[in-house]
Amino acid sequence: MESKARIAIKALTWQLLGLAVMIVIGFIFTGSVRAGGGIAIVSAVTGYLCYFGHEMIWSRIAWGRRQGLK
Repeated sequence: MESKARIAIKALTWQLLGLAVMIVIGFIFTGSVRAGGGIAIVSAVTGYLCYFGHEMIWSRIAWGRRQGLK
């Protein structure tokens, strides 16, 4: 089972990558770095929280794990 800290760091690094991509996409669609950045920040925070919650739920589910292996 992964620690909460590891899950949080994985989620954070994934969201930073997503933030950069969303700023570019937002800029392409709006023509504004400010508007694109705003969209990206809302998306990143929402995505981070959803990803972290999803990982926490799945860390409690034993289905599909091999027992006794590390």
